[in-house]
Amino acid sequence: MITSRTRIAREAVASHYDELDHFYRDVWGDHVHHGLWRRGGETRAEAVLNLVDLVAERVGAAAGTRVCDIGCGYGATALVLAARGAEVTGITISPAQWAFAKRKALDRNNPQFVCGDWLQNDFAAESFDAAIAIESSEHMPDLRSFFAQAARVVKPGGRLIICAWLSADQPTRNAIRWLLEPICAEGRMPQLATSGEYQSLAEVAGFRSEQFEDIARGVEQTWPAIVRRLLVKFVSAPRYLRFLFTSHAENRVFALTIVRIWIAYRIGAMRYGVFTFVKC
Repeated sequence: MITSRTRIAREAVASHYDELDHFYRDVWGDHVHHGLWRRGGETRAEAVLNLVDLVAERVGAAAGTRVCDIGCGYGATALVLAARGAEVTGITISPAQWAFAKRKALDRNNPQFVCGDWLQNDFAAESFDAAIAIESSEHMPDLRSFFAQAARVVKPGGRLIICAWLSADQPTRNAIRWLLEPICAEGRMPQLATSGEYQSLAEVAGFRSEQFEDIARGVEQTWPAIVRRLLVKFVSAPRYLRFLFTSHAENRVFALTIVRIWIAYRIGAMRYGVFTFVKC
């Protein structure tokens, strides 16, 4: 497991998304996660929905299925699942994301959104048929507690679907020093675990592994697409360049992190996994 050299507190994760709120919504859009290129010719918007479709398929989200979206971001995936009949509750640690998600949901009762810490949530035991975590488990200070909470709120036989940034099983020393450790620190991720470590932690918490798929090659096109969009923003919106040179902007280094991530995927130091776990 690759860990950040600096301690990443929950407040740092919330601050990261709050401070970069305009960046994420302008450059990433409402879905703050990778896209999945199945054919290779999809637009980024199509690729993003491909990943959501994959998660929905793994969840088996039929009408009335109670789903918890752990680290729901701006609520876009929750809205898609709700439109397909699931009853969705999303939780995010970022007040900025929570406020945006609430506005998008308007006065609907489904989905519902909570601003809070997943590791200290007060959801009732066995209150969900399934839970999903799309690129949020990486931000959890304690992966054991992440899985323990999932095991507590998901009913027996229910599913936990995780899309996660992963470390390769045996990255080189240079990849760890110059890519993976800085990615953890700059992206406010306490750790990057391997697929095997995720599966072991899930089993200890009371899940069995039903399926794992490494889709790194299908998602890595996300990063050149983001770099292109960011370069356009630098030219067309001067506030982006000003932000990069603002000394009090603690998270401005993430612009460099994007390049690190792209390289890490290209050399195989980073992987991307989709896990399907079933509560025992």
